Amino acid sequence: MSAAGTAGGPTGTGPAAPASAGAKEASADADSTAPASAGGAARESPGADSTARASAGGAAQATAGTEPAPPASAGGAAQGPAGADATARLRSPAYLRLLVLAAVIGVPISAAAYFFLQLVGEVQRWLYTDLPHALGFAGPPLWWPVPLLVICGVLVGAAVRYLPGGGGHSPTQGFAAAHQPTPAELPGVLLAALATLGLGAVLGPEAPLIALGAGLGVCAVRLARPHAPQQAAAVVAATGSFAAISTLLGSPILGAFLLMEASGLAGAAMGLVLLPGLLAAGIGTLLFIGLDSLTGLGPASLALPELPPFAHPDVAQFGWALAIGAGAALLGTGVRRLALLLKPHVDGRIMLLTPVAGLVVAGLAMAYTATGGKLSDVLFSGETSLPTLLEHSAEYTVPGLLLLLACKSLAYGVSLSAFRGGPVFPSMFLGAAGGIALSHLPGLPLVAGVAMGIGAMCVVLLRLPLTSVLLATLLLSSDGLAVMPLVIVAVVVAHVLAAALAPREPAKQAG
Repeated sequence: MSAAGTAGGPTGTGPAAPASAGAKEASADADSTAPASAGGAARESPGADSTARASAGGAAQATAGTEPAPPASAGGAAQGPAGADATARLRSPAYLRLLVLAAVIGVPISAAAYFFLQLVGEVQRWLYTDLPHALGFAGPPLWWPVPLLVICGVLVGAAVRYLPGGGGHSPTQGFAAAHQPTPAELPGVLLAALATLGLGAVLGPEAPLIALGAGLGVCAVRLARPHAPQQAAAVVAATGSFAAISTLLGSPILGAFLLMEASGLAGAAMGLVLLPGLLAAGIGTLLFIGLDSLTGLGPASLALPELPPFAHPDVAQFGWALAIGAGAALLGTGVRRLALLLKPHVDGRIMLLTPVAGLVVAGLAMAYTATGGKLSDVLFSGETSLPTLLEHSAEYTVPGLLLLLACKSLAYGVSLSAFRGGPVFPSMFLGAAGGIALSHLPGLPLVAGVAMGIGAMCVVLLRLPLTSVLLATLLLSSDGLAVMPLVIVAVVVAHVLAAALAPREPAKQAG
């Protein structure tokens, strides 16, 4: 615990002091910018991440001109006055100082993210491995998740009910717009996330990490320049989010693309906002690698095992792409509808029903474990169990995989309604499990089934189609390129059907 706190405290703010003047000057150039560019952020796809949209959308205000930037041409920068203005800003000393600031704050924020992930892993190991052994059990007994997830519900409920910021945004919003966490809100966000991730609820760490990066970026600006313009804080917050999520998904490009698509930025402004973020993400990746070697704690990012080689798609596999896309749309929409159905009830009686939600998740894990499965297959985000699932896929029977899909999906829907975390890893795990189950049928190789399942489930629950395609392909290395056409078809089918099946959402009020 102290490691994460140290990384997120003075280390995360000190180095930014000398460079923030540059950020202030950079944003001073943007004081004349109108909120027109906020249209990029306000143009919410229903699935954009709250913190990502708030950070990158606000950052757009800091860099875009008074008119919305036109789409970038095939040659690169946007043409016309907006493109010329973007080029002028790129050459300005203030923007270069902003890049220096991005490099400086990328180090402590990446370190904070690394130690937070390591802390989550240590909490999971101690509660589900070391503690049962210390009490004389060979492993966690069947009933073990019950008290832990009830405690998880109490902690998350208390953070949501009593601490500033409500423990962070609700994951039922998908990746939806919200404000950047202030310094006062960060403790509640981190407590709710640590309880959710460490004690076994079915959510991932990406949303808390994005909030952590944005919050620490804002802290750095406020400590260095208490009266810095809001635009400067927005740019630095976006940069902090890039640094925090840099290698969580196995590649800084994946994390950067997730934030880019979620933010809705386009045109010349996108390049100006993304450059500091990409720089911070690259530095964060190097820091993660260095800390892995220095501390010996092991990697904190996703890595998939080697799978059987995949040559090329055929006609039958394109038929499977249609079927997998349709199936993922049905399953993912069911998960989302369950979460939206339960959320108003949980919100009305948070301190009572959040522990009850934990009890339900524990019961689903017990039901699966009673048939010979593992607790970790149902509990947690799936980040650490996904590689094991793929590596030992031949050991899972089709009925066992179908039961796993049912229990994990229900636990995921309940967790979405009550706890705090992100949707990426549970979606990937469900998609992979479904793909493995279908690969037992004729005409569908394992790699193709897994890739299409991951992409289709991710797009239904994230509603970010390009990111979903990349998640399903880049993580598969060389096989990813061969299977990409199938993934694209499955993702498009799932995205369109999920939009048709999605529950009607009330119109959001401006502001």
